[in-house]
Amino acid sequence: MEQVRNIVILTGAGISAESGLRTFRAEDGLWEDHRVEDVATPQAFRRDPELVQRFYDERRANILAAQPNPAHAALARLDREWPGELLIVTQNIDDLHERAGAARVLHMHGEGLSAWCTACDARHRWEGTLSDNPPCPSCGEAALRPDIVWFGEIPYRMDEIFAALARADLFVSIGTSGAVYPAAGFVQEAKRTGARTLELNLERSQGSAWFDETRLGPASGLVPAWVEELLK
Repeated sequence: MEQVRNIVILTGAGISAESGLRTFRAEDGLWEDHRVEDVATPQAFRRDPELVQRFYDERRANILAAQPNPAHAALARLDREWPGELLIVTQNIDDLHERAGAARVLHMHGEGLSAWCTACDARHRWEGTLSDNPPCPSCGEAALRPDIVWFGEIPYRMDEIFAALARADLFVSIGTSGAVYPAAGFVQEAKRTGARTLELNLERSQGSAWFDETRLGPASGLVPAWVEELLK
């Protein structure tokens, strides 16, 4: 570990579950009691925009009500104190990393507290509802949608992520299922470029065999302990 300078951390739903935000897809295939195909695809938005907007209005309210947990706080501490490169790539749409104090955060699947205007391409922080079709603050058009990467869309800033993985000495995956690509392939990319790999998870992910080491348990316990170990 004394040779580690550049770190890439991938976080998934497991790190926010302990803050009361449900994981993306439950065992019954539903997300917040909806079929994913009905609320998280471009086709669903074209078919029933009112349903999709209401769904994300609820997610937005849940995000605002949630609070960062010790795992978020530990990563924020690492962000403040780590002297080398650090990038926290999150699959989560909540802002709990930022509210805990982390700055080097990249939301590859978009942000729940952001609205994207499909007319002028502007993005605005958004804490209210979108189901009432408010006008875009930039262009005035009623063309706002959740700034979320849906199934069938390309995740954000992939070039930056792969560039960081290429420079990484250590790749750490926290609270992810290892089932959703391209994020599930990051561990293989990191190993290809020579990084050590560590999984911190409640249970082994689908890609657990790719990691040099796996530690199992709640993120709120594992992550602070690992950060303390790393900073020592």
